[in-house]
Amino acid sequence: METAEIRRRWLRFFESKGHTVVPSAPLVYDDPNLLFVNAGMVPFKPYFLGQESAPWARATSVQKCVRTLDIEEVGRTTRHGTFFQMNGNFSFGDYFKEGAISYAWEFVTGSQDDGFLGFDPDSVWVTVLDGDDEAADLWHRIAGLPQERIQRRGPADNYWSMGVPGPGGPCSEIYIDRGPEHGPDGGPVVDEDRFLEIWNLVFMQDELSAVRSKTDVDIAGELPRKNIDTGMGLERVAYLLQGVDNLYEIDEVYPVIERAEDLSGRAYGKDHDDDVRFRVVADHVRSGLMLMGDGVTPGNEGRGYVLRRLLRRAVRSMRLLGVQDAALPQLLPVSKDVMKQSYPELERDWARISEVAYAEEEAFRRTLASGTTILDTAVARAKETGSTTLAGGQAFQLHDTYGFPIDLTLEMAAEQGLSVDEEGFRTLMTEQRQRAKADARSKKAGHGEVTSYRQVADRLGRPVEFTGYDRTTGEAPVVGLFTGGQEVDRLSATGRDVDGGGAEVELVLGSTPFYAEAGGQLADHGVIRLAGGAVVEVSDVQRPMPGLVVHRGRLLEGEVAVGEAATAQIDTLRRASVSRAHTATHIVHKVLREALGDTATQAGSENAPGRLRFDFRSTRGLSPDELAAVEARINERLMDDLAVSAAEMPLTQAREMGAMALFGERYPDVVRVVSVGGPWSLELCGGTHVLNSAQLSLVKIMGEASIGSGVRRVEALVGADAYQHLARENVIVNQLTDSLKVRPEELPDRIGQLMTRLKEAERQIAQAKAQQALAAAASLTDRARDVGGVTFLGHDLGEGSTGDDLRRAVTDLRGRLGTDRPVVVALTGTSGGRPHVVVGTNEAARGRGIRAGALVKVAAQTLGGGGGGKDDLAQGGGQDPSRTAEALRRVEDELRP
Repeated sequence: METAEIRRRWLRFFESKGHTVVPSAPLVYDDPNLLFVNAGMVPFKPYFLGQESAPWARATSVQKCVRTLDIEEVGRTTRHGTFFQMNGNFSFGDYFKEGAISYAWEFVTGSQDDGFLGFDPDSVWVTVLDGDDEAADLWHRIAGLPQERIQRRGPADNYWSMGVPGPGGPCSEIYIDRGPEHGPDGGPVVDEDRFLEIWNLVFMQDELSAVRSKTDVDIAGELPRKNIDTGMGLERVAYLLQGVDNLYEIDEVYPVIERAEDLSGRAYGKDHDDDVRFRVVADHVRSGLMLMGDGVTPGNEGRGYVLRRLLRRAVRSMRLLGVQDAALPQLLPVSKDVMKQSYPELERDWARISEVAYAEEEAFRRTLASGTTILDTAVARAKETGSTTLAGGQAFQLHDTYGFPIDLTLEMAAEQGLSVDEEGFRTLMTEQRQRAKADARSKKAGHGEVTSYRQVADRLGRPVEFTGYDRTTGEAPVVGLFTGGQEVDRLSATGRDVDGGGAEVELVLGSTPFYAEAGGQLADHGVIRLAGGAVVEVSDVQRPMPGLVVHRGRLLEGEVAVGEAATAQIDTLRRASVSRAHTATHIVHKVLREALGDTATQAGSENAPGRLRFDFRSTRGLSPDELAAVEARINERLMDDLAVSAAEMPLTQAREMGAMALFGERYPDVVRVVSVGGPWSLELCGGTHVLNSAQLSLVKIMGEASIGSGVRRVEALVGADAYQHLARENVIVNQLTDSLKVRPEELPDRIGQLMTRLKEAERQIAQAKAQQALAAAASLTDRARDVGGVTFLGHDLGEGSTGDDLRRAVTDLRGRLGTDRPVVVALTGTSGGRPHVVVGTNEAARGRGIRAGALVKVAAQTLGGGGGGKDDLAQGGGQDPSRTAEALRRVEDELRP
C-alpha cells in the first residue's frame, strides 16, 4: 500500500467519524520554543492549553514534522529520520478513551478492501499506564485482546505532558508484532524492535500544577473537559504494510537511493559506509525539499542553518560516493515526484524550490574549495603546536563566517587525525542562539510572564478588538495592568519612576485603535488618557499571545487602575507614514515579481515611518539598469492612482483569487485580503494602508543586496522621506558641478577622470617609496651578524613602512646576503599606527629547519598580534608599535643554540 494511500485512508476514515479534516500546518510555525513543527499536536497546542477555543469538537490531520536532534544519527541506523508525517485524531471535550480505542481498533484491523489497514488482530499488542484499569478494560472489551497482550508500564513510558504545568494524562500505545525473525517474544516490554509502536493514544484528563520530570508531576485535579490527542507514525505504518525493513525503503524515500545508485555506480546494501551515505542522501533530500516547500531558505542560523546543513550533508555524501558533479538537480526532482501526491504545492512551487536548492549546492561547491583551504590551514597550525584538537572557536568561525557545517569540520578534521573541541563550538553556538532568542522574547513578551498575560486573557474571555482600521481614537476600560513583569491593580507615576521619565507600564484595554507590531508593520505610538487624569505615553504595542494586545510605555502623570475608563489616541502622523510604507511594500513586491518572475516571493519585511525593507527570494541580484527599471515601474504605478481596499473572506476563496501569503504564517479560516489596483496586487494582510497609490507620492530605492543564500533585500524611502533624500542629493550634485565646472550629466566622466589620475599618482608615489626603501635597505647588509652559525639581519625601518615595503626589502636583502650559508632577515615597520613584521629565510637556513612562518609568529605575538606564511617568507602584524625592537630580539633569540 502506497504511503499516500495510507494517508488518504486515514483522513477518509476520521472524516466519516465526524472529524474536521485540518490541513497540515507549515513546518515553520509561530512558536518561540520550536524551530519546526516536531509533533502532530503542535498546531493544536493553543486549544489544549486553553489559550484559544477549538473551532471544532473533533479534528484530524496528517502533519508534516521535522526533528533534527538526531541528525548525526541519520543513516547510521535505520530508525532515525529528520522529516516524517504524523497522523492524528483529536477530541476537544467530545469523545474520550472509549471512542479513541474503538476508532483505533477499527482502523488498524479492519479489512483493506473496506478502506482500513488490515493488520492481523493477533499481531496487535498494546500498553497502558500501570493503574489505568479503565483503558485496559476497554481494550479487552472492545478489541477482545487477551490480558497478556495488554501490558502495563510506568509513567516513563506511558504518561504524557508538555513538560510544563497544564494538561497531562496516561497514554496507550499500539504495537505490531513483526515476527520471531525480528527478536524474542514477550511483547514490547521485552523487545521494541520486534514489537514496533505505530500509534500513541493520549488521554488528557489531568490538570498538572508542576512538572519536574517525566515521572515526577503534581496532579492538581481532573480537567473540566477531557481531550484526546493521538499520533500514528505514517512512515512506520508504510514500511510494515509495504513489507520492507525500514523507513528508507518505503516508496516515498527509496527512489532517491535508486537514483543515487545510478549516479554513483555503487549498490545499496553492499557496503556499510556506502549504505550510511545513501540513507543520508535519501533522508536529507526529502527533508530539504519539504522545508524549502514551506519557504525555508539556507542560512547560517536557525531554520536556515538546519536546511543548509541537510542539503550540504547530502551533497557531501554524494561526493563520498564518488559523484563530483552537481547532485541535487538529479535527486531533488525524484523526491518531488513521489511527494507531490500528498503535497501538490511542491509541483506548483517547483521553480522556486529548485532554484534555491541548486544555488545552495553551487555555493557549497565554492565553500568546499575555500573552506577546505581554511580548514587545512587551521589543521596545519594545530599540528605545528603539537595539538591533536582543533579549537572550538576555529570551528565556530568556519561555521559562522564561511557556512561550513560542523559535521563536515568534524569529518574532515578526523580524516587528518584531529578531533574538534565540540564543547567549545556548542558553547559559542548556544551563546549566539540565546542572544537571538532573548532579543526575540524581550521584543514579543516584554517583561511580563506569559502566565500572567493568559490570566488577563481568560478574565476578558474574548480577543481584544482592534478598531484602528477606521478609527484613530477609542474608549475602553483597562482590563490588565503590569509593571516590572508583575500584574498589579493600580500604579502611580511615582511608583516605579525610571530616569525621571515616568513609571514603566503595560496596559491591556478591552479594545484599541493601536496596531500591534505584526506582519512587518511596526507598532503604533500615541497616548492613553485615563478618566482620573493619568497619561500614558505608548511607545510599543505587542501581542504576547493570541488575542491579547499589550500597550507598553510610561505613566507620565497620575494614577491608573484596572477597571478605569481610558481613551486611546494614536499618533496619526506616524500611522499615516507607516501605512504609506506598508502599501509601498505591496507594490514593490508585485513589481519585483513582474521583473524576476513568480519565484521572487516575500521572505520578510519591515514597514517603518517613511521607509521600508523588503526581503525576497531570488538567486540573483538586480543589475543597476534592472533596479532603475523597477523603481520607475513602482512610481509609474503610484501615478496611476490605484485604489487600495481590504476585504475579509474565507481562506480558500482568497487562495483561489491568487492572493499572496507568507510562507510559514498560520492563517485563520477567514482572512483579510488587501488589493492594490483590483486584481493587480492581492495579498493576505492584516496591516494598515492608504486609500490609493497616489498618496505615496514617491518611492526611492536606496539599494538591493544579498542577505543570505537565495534571499535578497530591497530598502526604500517613501513619501516625504524620499523627497528629502532626493533634495539632499540635488544639493550635493550642485556643489560638485560648481567645484568641477561641469554640467550634471558630465559628472560621472569627470569624476572618473579624476579617479584615474589619482590612482596613477598613488601608483607613482608607491613606486618611488619602494625604490627609496630598497635603496635604504641596500646599506643595511653591513649590519648583518653571525648568530649561532646563521647570518642574521634584523632592523626596524620605522614609520611609513607598509607590509609590502617590508616584503620587497626582505627579499632584496636576503638575495644580497648570499646563498653559501644560512640567512635570516627580519624587518619591522609601522604604518597607520600599526606595526608590521616580515621574516625571510634562504634555502640553507631552511635546510637547518629554520622556518620563516615560525619566526614571524614569535615576533608578531610580541607585537600583540599574529601572523604566518610560507617557510621562505612570512608576514605578521600587531597592535603595539613600541615593541618592534623587542620583537626583533625575540627572533634573534630563536636562532641562538
